[in-house]
Amino acid sequence: MTGWTSPAHIVLILLLALLLFGAKRLPEIGRSLGTGMREFKDSVSGHDLDELDQLQLPPADPMAPLAASAREFESI
Repeated sequence: MTGWTSPAHIVLILLLALLLFGAKRLPEIGRSLGTGMREFKDSVSGHDLDELDQLQLPPADPMAPLAASAREFESI
């Protein structure tokens, strides 16, 4: 095998990662990479659009920001 796919190269890369980040940090890094990859895959495949359709939010009151600012103005 040539290039970076040989077992010796992979072991060397893993040892460097262990030295750079430490044993406590590696699981966190792996978990965050997995979560990011999963979110990317879902956004590319369109699965997140299905979740947005199922999510039902209450209707927004367009006057709510104005009422809040009016209360703040009255307190001055």
